[in-house]
Amino acid sequence: MRPGTRHHLVHAGWLAAAALALLGVFGLYTRPAFLVTLVDQLWACF
Repeated sequence: MRPGTRHHLVHAGWLAAAALALLGVFGLYTRPAFLVTLVDQLWACF
């Protein structure tokens, strides 16, 4: 393996993980029941 290859693989892995996390969050925000629960929990803090 070339010296820079490992760096590129690690970078690609982090990018893929970030993309999956963003996709998961977007999926949760398309559900109105989740948003109501989130707002209720946030409001309970005050």
